[in-house]
Amino acid sequence: MNIKAILKLKDGKEFEGIAFGADTGPSIGEAVFNTGIPGYQEILTDPSYYGQIVTLTSPMIGNYGITAGDSESSGVKAAALVVRKLYRGAVMDGRTTLDEYLRKEGIAGIEEVDTRALTLHLRDHGSQNAVIFKPEDREMAEKLLGSFPEITERDLIDGVSVKHSILNPDLGEGFCKAPEDPVRHFAVIDYGIKRSIIAALYRRGVSVTLFPHTSTADEILASDPDALFLSNGPGDPALLTTDAEMVRSLIGRIPVEGICLGHQIITIAIGGKTVKMKFGHHGSNHPVRDMLTGRTFVTAQNHGFMTDAATLPETARLWFVNANDGTVEGLYDDTLSVCSVQFHPEAAPGPEEAEAIFDTFIERAR
Repeated sequence: MNIKAILKLKDGKEFEGIAFGADTGPSIGEAVFNTGIPGYQEILTDPSYYGQIVTLTSPMIGNYGITAGDSESSGVKAAALVVRKLYRGAVMDGRTTLDEYLRKEGIAGIEEVDTRALTLHLRDHGSQNAVIFKPEDREMAEKLLGSFPEITERDLIDGVSVKHSILNPDLGEGFCKAPEDPVRHFAVIDYGIKRSIIAALYRRGVSVTLFPHTSTADEILASDPDALFLSNGPGDPALLTTDAEMVRSLIGRIPVEGICLGHQIITIAIGGKTVKMKFGHHGSNHPVRDMLTGRTFVTAQNHGFMTDAATLPETARLWFVNANDGTVEGLYDDTLSVCSVQFHPEAAPGPEEAEAIFDTFIERAR
């Protein structure tokens, strides 16, 4: 039996649909849209989506099911899922359906939504808080939406970071193992790291000590790393003042590198600022230009905040820029031995042509 559900945005715009997944009561978070075509499982399990309701613009979702080897973390991190058409047919042996998976994970979804109209609305009016609810829960949902803090007021890292340090974490089914004879050792701060990032380091002979985001500089240096690596993660980097101060204390003592939120924390640590984007970059089709070679390639991205280029110190150099809107996609500062990228060179999902950036990270490690 189809059960009606409603998606309501903070600005009052509503979209009707059909509920699927778990029956959780009202589900709330910041509504964003992702323009990728495949990879819904990787998107749902990417910790960078923690606290967000994800709209997928691809018209049918779920046709190849769910398998353990495609998860980027221990489970679904998105707050809820919005799709145009949910595939409800059979899937291959050994896989589960998307509907079954969300039920098991306790995550709500809504289908039969006009995702084209929703995406255009978010593009024109910006990403914003939203709530998914059944008609009988309207009063509760609207009260929740009215009091729910903005993404710029929510420190989300505690919900996705490890609680203690781990040497060479086991990534599970479908991922490679840690190198037996490593050529480098990276101290990695976990702000919500994707398994594919660790796997990209493992494949290149890098061993990893995964640290909680609350770790001190002394704890990191005690592991004798060749570089400090800052991971991707959710939320507003401007809230992570303690994290940026810790990173600042290590700059000049050890090479510092980062991806996504890690790039933004490096921006702040070297004296720059970050700003919230209107609707961010979420998808696997974002063109980026390498300012050193002039080459342009397509990347996977997932971020709602960006580096303000005008605030960077004079010694910082732009490494990559977005070919669509000119925003900062990477920077380096040889005087400070830092480098970082805003996009995801590990893809998962998305094109893999940027993965060689991990080789650059390793070359720049001491």
